[in-house]
Amino acid sequence: MMFSLKSTKKVLAPVNTSPTEVRHGSSRLLYGLSAFTSIGALLFGYDQGVMGVIVADSRWLHLMQPKNSWVTGAVVSIYDIGCFIGALSTGSLSDSLGRERLITFATVVFTIGAIIQAASYSVAQMAIGRVILGYGVGACAAGVPLYLSEIAPAKIRGRLIGIEQMVLCFGELVAFWTNYGFSYLNSNDWWRIPIAIQILPAICLGVGCFFWVMPSPRWLALQDRRDEAYEALVRLHGTDQAIIEMDMLNQTLGGENVQGNHSWADMFKMPYVRLTFLAMMLQSFQQITGTNSILYYTPTLFKKGGISDPHTANLATGGVGIVLFVFAWVPIFYFDRLGRRTWLRIGTVGMMCAMIGIAVLQWHAEKSPGSSGNYAIVAFPYLFYICFNISWGVAAWVYPSEIFPIYMRAKGNALGTCANWISCYVVAQVSPVIADAIGWGLYIIYAGICCLAYLFVQFMLVETKGVSLEEMSLRFCLKVDEVQAGVDFKPEVEFKELK
Repeated sequence: MMFSLKSTKKVLAPVNTSPTEVRHGSSRLLYGLSAFTSIGALLFGYDQGVMGVIVADSRWLHLMQPKNSWVTGAVVSIYDIGCFIGALSTGSLSDSLGRERLITFATVVFTIGAIIQAASYSVAQMAIGRVILGYGVGACAAGVPLYLSEIAPAKIRGRLIGIEQMVLCFGELVAFWTNYGFSYLNSNDWWRIPIAIQILPAICLGVGCFFWVMPSPRWLALQDRRDEAYEALVRLHGTDQAIIEMDMLNQTLGGENVQGNHSWADMFKMPYVRLTFLAMMLQSFQQITGTNSILYYTPTLFKKGGISDPHTANLATGGVGIVLFVFAWVPIFYFDRLGRRTWLRIGTVGMMCAMIGIAVLQWHAEKSPGSSGNYAIVAFPYLFYICFNISWGVAAWVYPSEIFPIYMRAKGNALGTCANWISCYVVAQVSPVIADAIGWGLYIIYAGICCLAYLFVQFMLVETKGVSLEEMSLRFCLKVDEVQAGVDFKPEVEFKELK
């Protein structure tokens, strides 16, 4: 028999369990699955943070000998192209293989890319490794939130993806200090170690997702494995909740498996184009409001703000990673309390104020280069990431993974994630050019984009706090999917939250 990566793992009730027995859901299993699959976010965050310092190191530059700074920048940014392709592929692969098996596939590709990079002796070899590794990161970045949204109770869906965001920030923090430590080695090849280290968690995640991680109950239902879907829901949420959720799933899917009835083109047709637009715009705004512009170019930002001492600038840059990690814990405990739109509005206002503060301090540094007041600029990137982490850092991943009907969710989430990577690539490429042309005016532009993001949230987003995945169609007034599924949908079905 040929080996298949598709999930065929049976999810069956324990032996001697009565069909009428009331069982309780396992919080330990729910949070364990969330924490473990979030290793995919650790890979995402670590790789985002690890390359910036490496490509600026004189020993790496001496070995690789890039022709100019454009080539050096391309080595970093070409990774986003791989991420885009990886994210787009999840739309089909996660439906065909299974959500957790997609993550396994992503880690295999990731590991190959990391090995190529760690063994590189030329820019071309490094670039190839970056694209391959980027594919794995992009697939993980789209696949993990999709899996988490499908195992989570509606009441804590934001919390579980908040855990993923915290792990991502932890990866960025580890990457910075790992680079910082290994850079003191008296070796021209020191940079190979930080790149190679990420192979270990990738292998761990891939093996765990293949042998231990349970398939998504929604994917099992989509495969017409409804008894197994019910058992998975019982293990996660308990018998009472599982009965309600399976009833709603059955009504959504009807009496037959509807997988494959919807193409990529359907994502841009009425009424689904509205959901696609919201998912892609939300993910785009996460990037074009300036997050990676600050993250990638923090030392330059501080230098233009009047901090001339490299040691002070490096310590201040390291502080960004600490702030990211510390405030990534806030959404875990509070994100589901206020709702997506409220957090986004609060965060956007704070991010706009931070951008204005950076612009004012850089302007001040131009006028007064030696002023001690220039050091105040350190506070504003920190303010930006405090506000970003409690809002866009989580909401931009939660929302696209929850708003689509079950048989379009993987494709819709993939398109949203692709928009993120396209925007990330554009920001990384144009920010230095604009900064060279207009200096502190770049941050006024970002402040203006934050204003547009606020209006988008205020007038276009629909609140999804506490809404089950199967109820989203009602929340967005979509009737077509229930009709296509061939069922008589009953909106009076009461949804009971997991307590």
